[in-house]
Parts: sequence; C-alpha cells; structure tokens
Amino acid sequence: MASIYEIRSELTLDFIDLFAGVGGFRHGLTAAGHKCKGFVEIDKFARKSYKAIFNTEGEFEGHDFTAISDDTIRGIGSIDIIAGGFPCQAFSVAGKQGGFNDTRGTLFFEIMRFASILRPRYLFLENVPNLLNHDRGNTFETLLRAMAEIGYDAEWDCINSKAYVPQNRERVFIIGHLRGERTRKVFPIRENDAAISHKRIEKVGNIRKLGRSQSGDVVSTNGLAPTLCSTTTQKDPLKIVVRNEQKEQKIKVREATKKGYAEAVPGDSVNLSHPNSKTRRGRVGSQLANTLLTGEEQAVVENDFRVRRLTPRECWRLQGMPDWAFDRASKVNSNSQLYKQGGNGVPPHVIEAIGRKLV
Repeated sequence: MASIYEIRSELTLDFIDLFAGVGGFRHGLTAAGHKCKGFVEIDKFARKSYKAIFNTEGEFEGHDFTAISDDTIRGIGSIDIIAGGFPCQAFSVAGKQGGFNDTRGTLFFEIMRFASILRPRYLFLENVPNLLNHDRGNTFETLLRAMAEIGYDAEWDCINSKAYVPQNRERVFIIGHLRGERTRKVFPIRENDAAISHKRIEKVGNIRKLGRSQSGDVVSTNGLAPTLCSTTTQKDPLKIVVRNEQKEQKIKVREATKKGYAEAVPGDSVNLSHPNSKTRRGRVGSQLANTLLTGEEQAVVENDFRVRRLTPRECWRLQGMPDWAFDRASKVNSNSQLYKQGGNGVPPHVIEAIGRKLV
C-alpha cells in the first residue's frame, strides 16, 4: 500500500514486526524505505486494527509467541531486521517492576529465540528507560548477555519523542549488530536526522492555535469527548482546582509535590489519571502532551479554561500516527480499544529516524 511518507532510502531491508500493536514500527521502518515480511501480535483487537491499516496478505502472521514453533520461524525465510517494543509493564516505574518474575518480562527471550533462528543483521528493540536501572542494572546486563550469547553486539540510547511529535515520551532504543556483518553505528540520533520535526507537525487539542484548520486543530468541544467545566471540577474526584480570575489567567492542578499543585495555562496538557495516587496525580505538560497511557487520562486546557479530555484520534496524532490509519482502525474497534492502542504505540517518526541509519 502507498505510504504517506516519502521513501528516500537507497537500500531496502526486510523486517519482521514483533509485538506489532497497531504498527508504529511498521509505519516508521516503511517510511525509511524498508519492507515488512510479517508480524506477531497477541491482542486480537490490536490485530484487527493492524490488518485494517496494512495490507498483510501473503505475510507471516503470528499470535502467541510461545505457540510459534522453531520450524514455523524458519519458514519465515531471510530477514534483515527484527523489530519490536517488547512489553514494558514488567520494568516500568508505573508498574510493579516485576522484571523477569513477570511473564511479560520473559518475552524478551522469545525475541532471542527468533533471532537465533533467523540471524538478522539487526535487532531493533524499544522499552521504557527504567529498563536500564531495573534491579540495579542486573536486568539490563542479563539482556545484553543474552544478545551477546547468540552473536549480537549492542548499542543503545534514550530518545524523547518530543523532538519529533508534541508528546513527552522517553524510551530506550536498543540496536543489536550481528557479528561479522558490515553494519553501521546508529546512535546518537540528532534532531536533524528526523525526516519530520515536531515543529512542522500540526498541533492538536489547542496546543497551538492554527487558525481555522480542521486537520489537527480542535476549535470546538461540540461532538467530542465530555468537557469538565470550571463550575463542576472542584467537586470532581479528579482533583482539578480551577482558578479563572482575570489577573491570574491560570488554573491550578493538584500534584503530589511540595508545592501541592502545578499551574496550567491554555495549551497545556493535564493528566487526569490515578486521582488518589500520591505520585502521579494531575501532571501538567507545558505546551505538549504528557506520555500517553492506555486510557482516557489525557486532557488539554482550552482557551476558555475548560479542561477537555483528548479524543482517541488526538491520542493517535500525538504518537504521530496518520489520520488515515486511525480512520481504518476506528471502523473495526471501539473507543476504549483505540485509547489503549494509542497509549501502547510507538511514535513512527522516531522509528523512521533510526531506521534510516540501518543500511
């Protein structure tokens, strides 16, 4: 299918998309000029979106990693890149940090099984930054040893997607280089390595005013997600305290800080999740979105000081996903699933910037 991105790469590499979600890796690597030969995704709703977005006919399709035999993997054929953001919940500071004691944490070794059989030139992996520090660094050392044992030397870097899209989302990216192959060093990625800068991407949810544009600029709350008005939010369990005096022109959002609150102005994002949390309540993003989660937690302060939840489409846009992809996914999934898929996604523009160096 045609991509919305310009194909500039002179060398096409074949890749398989593991933990595929709704295709953030695929969008980015395709934009970098590479070709997908198959995907693996266990969530049936994410698969519905993925297959609605992409033409997967004739490609390898897998569901549960543990049910895919070695012989089936061999049948995939020659692959240059194994790509995937393996589950982060086991290592995230937002979770219980169970690591390898959490079954989701052990899925990394399924990637190693694929790699030991397919022997691609590159491994291209993504996870939360806390992976580097989990269990005082022992977890990451275990991952590096596992890669080394099957013949891969690793490099890694933490990259914040706010250099590419209007979302504050830091992730660690790991590149494994197959020994003996003529691969090239990838990191560091400079901002000018990006095909598209966030300064050229349409802002959404009134993060910036874009005149009368209807593509990305939310100018009305009519027909969108419910608005939490200033007359009701003081009683709302989300603990947002609104102040709209003429002189102050700010709202105060209760946070678990020494000050007790953070100030927000129109265009700032507000995280509405975990109202009873002592650590995560109310976070404010200054003129960009906080890290997207998997529910309806993200909101924006509008020009009239109302706090409005972002729509699923806006969440996908904050990841850098194109509208045509959301339109196809929205035909086969509910809003709750679309929120979840947006929060679990990977920003394609970051993937593209890295993918252009995989030659």
